[in-house]
Amino acid sequence: MPQLWQGRASKAVDSRVNDFNSSIRFDARMIEQDIRGSMVHSAMLGRQGIISAQDVEDIHKGLEGILADLHSGALEIDPAAEDVHTFVEQTLTARVGDAGKRLHTGRSRNDQVALDIRLWMRDESESLQAGIRELIEAICRQAEAGAGYVMPGYTHLQRAQPVTFGHQLMAYAWMLLRDLGRLQDATARMNAECPLGSGALAGTTYPIDRQYTAHELGFDAPCANSIDGVSDRDFCIEFVSAVATCMMHLSRLSEEIILWCSWEFKFVELDDAFTTGSSIMPQKKNPDVTELIRGKTGRVYGDLNTLLVMMKGIPLAYDKDMQEDKEAVFDAADTLALCLRTLTPMLDTMRPLPENMRRAAAKGFINATDCADYLTKKGMPFRDAYKCTGTMVAACIAADKTLEELTLEEFQTYSPLFEEDVYHAIDLTTCCEGRTSYGGPAQASVLDQIAKVRAKLAEQ
Repeated sequence: MPQLWQGRASKAVDSRVNDFNSSIRFDARMIEQDIRGSMVHSAMLGRQGIISAQDVEDIHKGLEGILADLHSGALEIDPAAEDVHTFVEQTLTARVGDAGKRLHTGRSRNDQVALDIRLWMRDESESLQAGIRELIEAICRQAEAGAGYVMPGYTHLQRAQPVTFGHQLMAYAWMLLRDLGRLQDATARMNAECPLGSGALAGTTYPIDRQYTAHELGFDAPCANSIDGVSDRDFCIEFVSAVATCMMHLSRLSEEIILWCSWEFKFVELDDAFTTGSSIMPQKKNPDVTELIRGKTGRVYGDLNTLLVMMKGIPLAYDKDMQEDKEAVFDAADTLALCLRTLTPMLDTMRPLPENMRRAAAKGFINATDCADYLTKKGMPFRDAYKCTGTMVAACIAADKTLEELTLEEFQTYSPLFEEDVYHAIDLTTCCEGRTSYGGPAQASVLDQIAKVRAKLAEQ
């Protein structure tokens, strides 16, 4: 296909430059958004009397025909085209004649591509938000079933205090709910300003109606500055930043699951459909899905870094560097979508092993804080209670005992404040259920969290 900008040059561009310059291999996926923008732009040109009503009709019929043929397979995108905009315009012109040549009146590829990438991300954001919602629902279902399963809570990967499986999972539900909000915020700012009509950088002399095109394309208003409209990609950076943050949370959840399904923990069992085996070790059941999510998180971080580095030194207005935005945006969005589609059913089919969770909790002295609190409530200063309990724990470790296995007489050798009710106070279930502060691990609190998260999902 000939270049849209032919006429200025005295010789043909070297084929190697054409190949280097071409973006059709990746920006072709914006073709629906490009056609949507062209439909609205041409309608505006007709409303303003810049092109004829017949031209508008021919353009719309031609664009609708291109889209229909693409969907049916009757038309394929020409890989030799410079970019998706060139392909659409030249295919249109071949079908409808001169009307196709009038489509680009009052428009530049600079504002065209700035529009297309916004429209694509807006569509993709909706899809990603739906995927995050499904994952949150899967987490809520597992948390609801495991709201009473006592397990160790960890700090520094050391058993620290008793929590419930449901409480641990709901931490991720709240993280993902914020990720959902970040995508919504990014999309709202994306929708705030429409770049179409900014032209190459300085607008146009044609009497265009930018308010009309902005409204018809679902934007709040046109970009107030034509240079800003074509020269920034902060909306791409914000979108990919939200995606990268969500990937970080998926990676942390994946790491937990990897630990939990190891023989050293054995808190959960993954369904065979979401694991792989070893080529040499027949006993292996590998959590490949979660490991890949960890790896793919680094990939998305790279996409974000690509955008930041690409933009950091570009003078106003448009520069070809900005062509590199799309592959990073596409890859980040595709990666998150793939991870969400795979992780959600894996979580839904994951089988908790509450007996193993409780056994680990019992061996970790994670009720030591509750023992110290017991003494404090009996009148002992907290620091003294802390020291007394620490001494008891050290003695238990030396004797290979747990606090629950001490006799009342043994308890009383450390303090006469200990009475029979100490056994209830340090019972693991009691320890969890006694933590009734807002946001705590008690079963009622976990169920309340689930209700609140589901209510927030329903509101959005």
